Amino acid sequence: MPEKTTISNQSESAVPPQTDLPGEDFSGGIFKYRRCLITLAHIACFAAAMALAFLFAFNMQILRKWAVYQYPILLVFVIPVKLIVFGYFRQYSGWWRYVGLSDLMQIAKAALASSIILMALWYGYGIFGSYIVPASAIESVNQRIEQLDERIAEAVSVEQARQLQQQQANLSGLQDILEVSRITELMAAAEQYPTHSEEHQELAQRHVELKEVQRRIEGVIMLDLLTTIMLLAGLRMLVRLYHEEFFAETRGAARRFLIVGAGNAGEALLREMLRRKDVQCEVVGFVDDNPAKLGMSIHGIAVLGNVDQMPDICQKHDVDEIAIAMPSATHKQLRRVVQVCQGTQLRFSTVPSLMDIASGKLRVSQMRNVDINDLLGRDVVKLDLAEIEHYLKGRTILVTGAGGSIGSEMCRQVCTFRPKALLLVEQAENPLFFIERELRRDYPDVPMHSVICDITDKTRVEQIFSQYHPEIVIHAAAHKHVPLMEGNPGESVKNNVLGTRFVADAADAFGAAGFVMISTDKAVNPTSIMGTTKRVAEMYIQDLNTTSKTRFVTVRFGNVLGSNGSVIPIFKQQIAAGGPVTVTHPEMCRYFMTIPEASQLVLQAAAMGEGGEIFVLDMGEPVKIVDLARELITLSGFRPGEDIDIEFSGLRPGEKLFEELSIEGEDMLQTRHPKIAVWKNIPKDRNTLHEGIERLGTIAVKGDRETIIKTLRDLVPEFLYQ
Repeated sequence: MPEKTTISNQSESAVPPQTDLPGEDFSGGIFKYRRCLITLAHIACFAAAMALAFLFAFNMQILRKWAVYQYPILLVFVIPVKLIVFGYFRQYSGWWRYVGLSDLMQIAKAALASSIILMALWYGYGIFGSYIVPASAIESVNQRIEQLDERIAEAVSVEQARQLQQQQANLSGLQDILEVSRITELMAAAEQYPTHSEEHQELAQRHVELKEVQRRIEGVIMLDLLTTIMLLAGLRMLVRLYHEEFFAETRGAARRFLIVGAGNAGEALLREMLRRKDVQCEVVGFVDDNPAKLGMSIHGIAVLGNVDQMPDICQKHDVDEIAIAMPSATHKQLRRVVQVCQGTQLRFSTVPSLMDIASGKLRVSQMRNVDINDLLGRDVVKLDLAEIEHYLKGRTILVTGAGGSIGSEMCRQVCTFRPKALLLVEQAENPLFFIERELRRDYPDVPMHSVICDITDKTRVEQIFSQYHPEIVIHAAAHKHVPLMEGNPGESVKNNVLGTRFVADAADAFGAAGFVMISTDKAVNPTSIMGTTKRVAEMYIQDLNTTSKTRFVTVRFGNVLGSNGSVIPIFKQQIAAGGPVTVTHPEMCRYFMTIPEASQLVLQAAAMGEGGEIFVLDMGEPVKIVDLARELITLSGFRPGEDIDIEFSGLRPGEKLFEELSIEGEDMLQTRHPKIAVWKNIPKDRNTLHEGIERLGTIAVKGDRETIIKTLRDLVPEFLYQ
């Protein structure tokens, strides 16, 4: 049976398998004879199609001349030919309740092939028929007709004459069919007599009559092509209509859908919804911004207006759910649809992407909930995979912070490039356990080692490098939570500065080929302790590159969607609890990037780096956090400010309204990748930097907040502590 697909906003598992529906138990009963019944249905259609063809050819008159002999004789040849040809085109194994254009095309192909074969047989009969039809058979029919002529002349009543004439009409049809086999010989025989002789005239006249019979049968065969397609397609459509309109399981009230996009995807989605009555979907209409489509209808469903009119349309037609059927829509277009519907209690679903549909991985009807990633995500990143593969393939890769959001995704990305071995370094045992289990399941051919390690433990770090000798180090471990680091400045220094220093020094000492540190937009003109410690780590990495054979690079980017402790999971939890959703400030803006995109660009930057660069990733346009909150509430089917309130809690320690992260400006150099730039800066004096870091290490143990802040300011003059 064909795979069933889901057309609701729930997961695919929410729709029961088709075999669970009442009345559709195909394990026995009539289903055992399904192929036999389909074959019989085809035979009936072939016979009916030929009969219709004769009717059309004879102006819808049922004449004895063709009905008694010509039709049955042709049918004897037509049915075997069509049965074989239609079997070749696999017409006896399809599910008629799922018939579509592809099935109709197959019917047309099979019918055309059958007609070509039949036409060839008929032409061959006119040329070589004398070898098939014996002369005695023709002579017998002719004698029988002559006898009937005599009996008609001797008839004693009108009724008797009428009956004899009917018999003669029957035989004349048979006579025509049989004598077509002699049509060539007939003309040759006529040529043996003088042109004006009576014999020549009679034979020539008979030749003309048989030519007319031949052409009439040719017309019947051509008409049969059309009637066959018409009847078989109609029969299949009737079966589909029966299942769609009368054979549906009722499962409560139908959800009322409004489809956004009256294009190919919208039509395909509507068609699937109309077919799948078992999941109770009712489409009330379309909306589309193309004014030419306004007022038009697709399968009887009208285009009701444009996107801006959606709130009024939804209220008027009591819509429950918006189905966005625009697989090629940009993220801005999706956001517009959601923003227009703010204040409504609607749910949003979307069809798969064009890539998934084109590859056959997913069907249009396999809908899913619109996620915040759909609204904030960006275009697919184009990578130089060959360059990244050259950088990673066959090498031992070490990833610090392997259990975190970024670190775990880095591990996934690295595994796709077939490293020699992967070292997962993590302080927290539970995240390490889960990511190792996932990677071993998904990448069983990649050797990997899970290593518990606190990167602030210099001895343990050196022990790991001494044992495994990693060639590439991806340093993702860090304390990233701004308010927490404000309250624990010593831990921020130990992890972000000293931990980075220990890992970088070990990479240098043990001859690693490359080292990439993942930094943050909060290191740009920092206002927090966390951002400043990351800036100090950047400075140390850049300085170490000047004396090391290892290529040290740094990559900066902003927030990632769905990372641990980020705003989106928090908002979702608050919405699930009934609100309120807390936002620090109405003007708070942040850059967002998906975790896979960030990880891919990190690898791209690392592969292209020569050493000493601070790469900055293009984060796109900043997003207001309050807008993000409204959109999440709307996507959850609630009304912002009515069902779920939004409260402003005020800026937290170390936070700023706007993050500064741009790949454009005088301090930026473009790279060959459009989404990666290099930040130009003046390196810190080495002695000053090292002395400052040593001081930080001493005070971090004591946790002296004011001294830590003062020392950070000495190292990072742009640090604007609030």
